[in-house]
Amino acid sequence: MYSESKVIVRYAETDKMGIVHHSVYPIWYELARTDFIKLIDLTYSKMEEMGIMLPLVSLTSNYKRPADYEDELIVRTSVSKLTPARIEFYYEVYRNNEIINTGTTVHAWVGKNLKPLNLKKNYSEIYSKIESIM
Repeated sequence: MYSESKVIVRYAETDKMGIVHHSVYPIWYELARTDFIKLIDLTYSKMEEMGIMLPLVSLTSNYKRPADYEDELIVRTSVSKLTPARIEFYYEVYRNNEIINTGTTVHAWVGKNLKPLNLKKNYSEIYSKIESIM
């Protein structure tokens, strides 16, 4: 299962060459990841209230084609890997049904104290929900 998030490129997201700056894609990944989490009837703020944090461990971004000002894009997000300690999201950015960017983000499950958290053991219901939509 995946979510789709619509993005319209803003002028401020482009560089002097008129294309989207590479630093913008991770911001779009975050937007899309937030939408994906809603598929399991959860929000980032609700997880944080529960004591679950998701710091970023790594990020990849592969640029295939440039995006320009006012392009309408779709960011498709899915979970590519889930363990009790980590989650990996996979992103595809589309313009007119053509993939222009792909990427991943890996996040650790940690508590408010930033110590590793076994999500499957401590929050089995959330772990199961994520597992069921993979």
